[in-house]
Amino acid sequence: MAFAGTNISLSQPDITQKLTERIDDLKQKIAAWGKRIRRFTERSRRFNQNRLFQSDQKRLYKSLERPEVCGAGPGPDQANTVAFWRGLWSEPVNHSEGPWTEVVASQCASITPMDPVIITPDDVAEAVRRAPNWKSPGLDGLHHYWLKGFMVCHAVLARQFQEALNQKSLPSLYTTGITHLVPKDQVHGSALTNPVSERRSTCTFSS
Repeated sequence: MAFAGTNISLSQPDITQKLTERIDDLKQKIAAWGKRIRRFTERSRRFNQNRLFQSDQKRLYKSLERPEVCGAGPGPDQANTVAFWRGLWSEPVNHSEGPWTEVVASQCASITPMDPVIITPDDVAEAVRRAPNWKSPGLDGLHHYWLKGFMVCHAVLARQFQEALNQKSLPSLYTTGITHLVPKDQVHGSALTNPVSERRSTCTFSS
C-alpha cells in the first residue's frame, strides 16, 4: 500500500534508496496533516469557547477547570508555613524610593485627567440588555429579568451608581434587595410549570 500509485517495485536494484525516499515523503505528509488537524482543533476549540462564553459562562468556566494534582509527598508543616508568612508580613517595610519614581511623577504630572464619568439610564439599560434572565443573582438577590422589565428603575439605578461612584461607597440597599416568589393559585395554574412567563415577584429594598 505504501507504493500504491508509484512506479516503485521491490525487484528494482535501487529499492533501498527509493524505499527511504518514500518513507520520508510519507513522514512529511503525516506531519503536514498533523499540523492541519491541530490548527483545526485549536480553531474549533476557540470558536466553541467564544460561543459558550456568550451563551453559558457557567459551563465554560466549568469546562476550563482542571483536576487538582496532589503531590505524592507529605504536605507542608502548618507551623512552619505560618511562621514563614508571619515573618514576611509582620516585618515593617523599610525601603527607599529610587530616582525613577521622581521621573515617573514628573511624567504623570503632564497627563490630562480623565473626564468625569456620567452614568445615564441608557447605560444601565445597555448593561442589562444581554444579561441572562435567570442567572444566579448577586448579593442583592435580584435577577436580571426584573432589571430589564422594570425600566422605570433605570433612572434610579443610574443615580445610585453615580452617587456611589462620586462618594466611593455603596449604599446598603445594593446588598439587601430580595426577590420574592409568589406562587399562583390553583385556578390560574402553578408558577413552577412556566417559571419564565408566570413568575411574579415583589422586590423589597431597605436602606
